[in-house]
Amino acid sequence: VAEGPMERDLVRPAAFAHTVYAPEVRHPVEVPGEQEAHLVAWLSKRLHSDVRAPNLSERGFALVGGRLLPSTDRMAAQFMYERGDGRRVTLYLRRGPWNDEGTSFRYAHQDGVGVFYWIDGSMGHALVGELSRAELLSLSQAVYEQTH
Repeated sequence: VAEGPMERDLVRPAAFAHTVYAPEVRHPVEVPGEQEAHLVAWLSKRLHSDVRAPNLSERGFALVGGRLLPSTDRMAAQFMYERGDGRRVTLYLRRGPWNDEGTSFRYAHQDGVGVFYWIDGSMGHALVGELSRAELLSLSQAVYEQTH
C-alpha cells in the first residue's frame, strides 16, 4: 500500500513526536500550559494560522504545554495534555498539501501508539496517545468541536 501525504506528513511525524516527548519528565514541552495565551499566539504566528489549544479538562486532561516542531517540509505545533493517572496525549497540527480533503476521522496505529487524524481546510490534526481506540476517538471529537 502506497503511503499518502497524510500518513507521511501527519501521522508518522505526530506519532514520532509523541513517543519522543510524552515520556519526558523534566522537559516534555517548550512552553508550559500556564503560559497558554503566549503559547497559542507564538504557535499561530509561526504556523501562519490561527491555532488553539483545546480545553480537555472535562475529559480529565489538563494542558501541560506545547512546542514548535519541524515536520517534513514545514513547521508543526504540538500540544500536550496529561490525565491524573499520568497518561498523556498530544495534539499535532500542521498545514499540508491536502487542501480540504474532508474532516472524517481516520485511525492508525503507528510506533506503538494510536492516532486519530483528520483534515480541516489546509490544517491537519492528529491526536496521539496510548489510550483505547474509543477513548482516543472521544477526545478527538472534543478537539474537533473546539477547533472547527
